[in-house]
Amino acid sequence: MIRDKSSGTSKTASKKKPAEPAKPDKRVIVVTRPSFRRERALIKRGVWPVAGCDEAGRGPLAGPVVAAAVVLDPNRIPKGLDDSKRLTVERREELFEEICATAAFSVAVASRARIDRDNILRASLWALARAVHALPEMPKHVFVDGRDKLATSCDCDAVIGGDGIVASIAAASIIAKVTRDRLMCALALDCPGYGFEQHKGYAVPEHLEALDRLGPSSHHRSFFAPVVAARLKHFPVPAEPDLFTVDAESEAAASEAA
Repeated sequence: MIRDKSSGTSKTASKKKPAEPAKPDKRVIVVTRPSFRRERALIKRGVWPVAGCDEAGRGPLAGPVVAAAVVLDPNRIPKGLDDSKRLTVERREELFEEICATAAFSVAVASRARIDRDNILRASLWALARAVHALPEMPKHVFVDGRDKLATSCDCDAVIGGDGIVASIAAASIIAKVTRDRLMCALALDCPGYGFEQHKGYAVPEHLEALDRLGPSSHHRSFFAPVVAARLKHFPVPAEPDLFTVDAESEAAASEAA
């Protein structure tokens, strides 16, 4: 064995071992359920009623936006409240009935016409504020899902991802979602062929195919891009004539006069 005189260590021992492959990250992402913690903190300060509100239907190409506001009974909070998108249809229906039986709630609807007139964000905020004011008793504080506070006479906190954090907002998301789904099933009877009862107006391939084949219905939102494209296909808008446009009749008359 050859030794390195300067260090007194063997050349064999001085060789570095190959780096071991990095171990996979074994961290687990824990999804927590919404809690009543924020509402209870306000109750301890004497602030009551406390409402949560949320909407359903910002993204679809058809149908209204439905907003709901809920004041939960602190002593009868339904078990299993969660963001409505994380629940099965059957569980949403069960919780909907429990919330209606134990809580104070209200619903407001922004129609397709209002969405076309105001845009989807303004129509949604209008419906949310209207739902809050429609509660049996005006709340002292309201939590709303999203970034935007509401134009209400009570204090308001906007909570991003609130339907997965705040129990009252989660309850409102369930009321809004179930109510809107039922409305879309009713619209499916009025406008058969689009599949509203299945996709609830969202831009899934089946809906886009029906929209392209049938054209927009009276329930489609006029300024959403796929609806605009379908309308132009089925109801093309003639080009506006300019100063230099000569129609066929005028040209024929001029030829005869010559």
